[in-house]
Amino acid sequence: MAVDLLLGLQWGDEGKGKIVDVLTQNYDIVARFQGGPNAGHTLEFDGIKHVLRTIPSGIFHSKTINLIGNGVVIDPVVFVKELEGLDKFNIDYKSKLFISRKAHVILPTHRLLDAASEASKGKAKIGSTLKGIGPTYMDKTGRNGLRIGDLEMPNWEKNYRALAEKHLGLIDFYDVDVQFDLDEMEEEFFTAVETLKTLTFIDSEEYLHQAQKAGKSILAEGAQGSLLDIDFGTYPFVTSSNTTAAGACTGLGIAPNKVKEVYGIFKAYTTRVGSGPFPTELFDQVGEKMAKIGNEFGAVTGRPRRCGWLDLVALKYAVAVNGVTQLMMMKGDVLSGFKTLKVCTAYKYKGETINHLPFNIEPEYVTPVYIEMKGWKEDLTKIKETDKFPKELNDYIDFLEKELEVPIKLVSVGPDRTQTIHR
Repeated sequence: MAVDLLLGLQWGDEGKGKIVDVLTQNYDIVARFQGGPNAGHTLEFDGIKHVLRTIPSGIFHSKTINLIGNGVVIDPVVFVKELEGLDKFNIDYKSKLFISRKAHVILPTHRLLDAASEASKGKAKIGSTLKGIGPTYMDKTGRNGLRIGDLEMPNWEKNYRALAEKHLGLIDFYDVDVQFDLDEMEEEFFTAVETLKTLTFIDSEEYLHQAQKAGKSILAEGAQGSLLDIDFGTYPFVTSSNTTAAGACTGLGIAPNKVKEVYGIFKAYTTRVGSGPFPTELFDQVGEKMAKIGNEFGAVTGRPRRCGWLDLVALKYAVAVNGVTQLMMMKGDVLSGFKTLKVCTAYKYKGETINHLPFNIEPEYVTPVYIEMKGWKEDLTKIKETDKFPKELNDYIDFLEKELEVPIKLVSVGPDRTQTIHR
């Protein structure tokens, strides 16, 4: 049985959580394959907004198994708070939430190390969310990490202590002022670990292999966005994992030839949180209006998102790297009321016009080349069918499909799961 992937194609915050929630009814298993609790997947239904950080977005569907794969890094403290949020709605997560034994654990000292490292960079900081994710992946690749399966071993606390002491030495090396009470942090951590151990830990790659043999349908859920990929993103202003389609294979143990559909999600415009280059960023009233209408603030961090016009150069790049088979356009409703829309179709780069994403897209090297399109003034949030779309929106979608050479199968016109229109 094939596996479908769902990925963000920009700098994250595209609305992946909502679409996973919409699609989950078609899948037996939803599996998260990378990233950590800096990712905030927002779902809204029945008048209630839910923000998930580590738990897959299929958790609100009673018949779906939710699996956290080996490529994810887990903070027990944050995770338990997520569980407590689900308790309010009587979600039976113990029977349908599984965790890979090979997933790595974020320690309290990982968070401290993250803060110390970022503080030491001064003005060159990368905009880390300070959740300890980067240092955890560093320990993973450095072969020092603590994994979920280790928590089942009798000597895990000894291993924890050795790793924590190493981190404290590194924090001293950075020689920056990071205030913390480690005893308090560790008390919360060890309590959370005990709660975590009441859930089901599994050998997830074997579980998924058997599920495929049994004909189960599987949706792999990505976090962040393709332009934040550690290899293919706007390095060094990226996350610490592979957010692209390849990350689903390494983060779940799925063979590449088992991947079928690759759903690529993008906003009708572009946003970015934190530092890093952003060619189409707007610094005027248009950008401010976009941010206000779109409520562009990070679901986890609360940080304001930078806003700009849709960048087709970057989007084509993400489509190609991921092998996207279907596109889903989010937040089309936010562009209602703009008289003129702009779309970046090329870059001026070192004196020439190019159509691909170059090695460096810092503003001193790149100037976006725009085409203009007529906007629409109609409110899209009450629309239920594509034949009610204003002509200008259809023109916008048709232009994007032609440029990207991939069909746009779904258009979101509001945050609720019902405000999702299939084409």
